[in-house]
Amino acid sequence: MSERFKWRIRYYGDDLNYIVLEKKEKLESRCHKKSCKITIDEYNQIVSGDVIDLVFETEKKLIKELAVDMLTQNYKPKVIIDYERIAYVEEITNVRITFDMKISASYELESFLDGNYQSFYLLPSGLNVLEVKFDNILPSHIRNIVESYSFKQSSFSKYYYGRKIIDSYFR
Repeated sequence: MSERFKWRIRYYGDDLNYIVLEKKEKLESRCHKKSCKITIDEYNQIVSGDVIDLVFETEKKLIKELAVDMLTQNYKPKVIIDYERIAYVEEITNVRITFDMKISASYELESFLDGNYQSFYLLPSGLNVLEVKFDNILPSHIRNIVESYSFKQSSFSKYYYGRKIIDSYFR
């Protein structure tokens, strides 16, 4: 059984009042996310690796879990992944369709919150990632559209390719 997880920190646009820590877990092809809002101070502690106080002082279980992983497994931030997303949600069946464009990676972790970092594109210009996510059943009208364009189903990890690009530039 294939079980994986990853930690990530996100914010949207320029809104630093809403920074989110996420743990994305995958079991086979099923995905589950846990998340909590974090402060800039908590963010700074996480990025600097100075997380010992977070283990004992925070009431947020997810931050505590990350801090323990950082201390025991030597986890640390590695790469910034940035992209533009257009998302569509079909409310009744919870089908989510996203287009991720201009996917890029940066190693300048200290500049994550100010957005002023050099980045490297992961895909050639004009090539984007389409994701179709659904809970139980993909409605036939959406399946027909996807099948009519002969899209190829594949795995694409923005994190994996981001690390690969950054490593190729800075070995």
